[in-house]
Amino acid sequence: MNRWSFFLLANEARGAIPMKQRWLEAQADLVEQVLWQHRSPGRVTGGRVTPTTILFQVVPAPGVRWARLKALAEDLALALGVPGVRIQREGPVVQLEIPRSDPQVVRFLPLLEHVRQALPRYPPYTALLGLAADGAPLLIRLTSPQVAHILVAGTTGSGKTSLARTMLTSLVLAHRPGQLMLMIVDPKGTAFAAFRDLPHTLAFAAGEMPEAVTCLEEAVRLMERRSREGIFTPRLLVAIDELGDLVQQGGREVGELLTRLVQRGREAGIHLLACTQKPTAALLGGRLTANFPARLVGRVVSAEDARVAAGIGGTGAERLQGKGDFLAVVGGTVTRFQAAYIAPEEIRRILGQAVSR
Repeated sequence: MNRWSFFLLANEARGAIPMKQRWLEAQADLVEQVLWQHRSPGRVTGGRVTPTTILFQVVPAPGVRWARLKALAEDLALALGVPGVRIQREGPVVQLEIPRSDPQVVRFLPLLEHVRQALPRYPPYTALLGLAADGAPLLIRLTSPQVAHILVAGTTGSGKTSLARTMLTSLVLAHRPGQLMLMIVDPKGTAFAAFRDLPHTLAFAAGEMPEAVTCLEEAVRLMERRSREGIFTPRLLVAIDELGDLVQQGGREVGELLTRLVQRGREAGIHLLACTQKPTAALLGGRLTANFPARLVGRVVSAEDARVAAGIGGTGAERLQGKGDFLAVVGGTVTRFQAAYIAPEEIRRILGQAVSR
């Protein structure tokens, strides 16, 4: 009897090379054997293969305690020959997640094309994120009451800047400058360089701190004028790379400008998309972080960093694999996804073609 349901994805963008059924069954048998040896029996009833992970669904025998199962993570990893096992619970079912030895890239363009074919009308102000753990494309809408502003957090190598570029590219491709405008703060001048000369881009601040301050001050003035006049279109997206460093170097002045934008920007049609590898409350401040309703969290250093980045505890973001492995935390719901990837040179090419039409 087949106990596996696969992401048998029809094209390379939606992800994964199908794995051999016999090998999966052997791994499932190993899981059951380890559980039995540690007097915590359970049955693997199914699972999923994602572009980067394999998930085993386990139904524990009556009387088996959850804490005892969680304590078996290292024994299971040793038996399966993997670096680690992530164990989580969904109702009466326990999920064991192991990394694939052959992780697959989720390609941006084919996935975007799949979404466009599936949806009669692509939702306005909606960014493509990637592929969710259930195999469905994952989108996020800026104008949703549960979104407004988005914080992308993760250590170096987590893929946070690549994810932000993916989101910006999908938004620019779907909107004319009269519908969506950009203001970009890019301290290194390289993260969002592909968007610098677009007609959508009102301002691009790179390098020196005074440029960043001027850009944020202009965004605040625009917000205040729009609020007075009751204007909220075109939507304005303020994209910021290295938010933690910006706040650290800019001090109270930058912190106050950002806080005003996240507190009052929504009513003026202004949204923030900010990336940081230092999601600490001491650095960013409680008022600033509290006004990012939507969090996209990649791998972080510690459970405390995971709690601050996600806004809730127990997400396990410190155990993510990096390289585009993310959690979307929106409206109290946590969704695991693999970010769609597009190379910087590919961004320039497709944006150039789109703008020249």
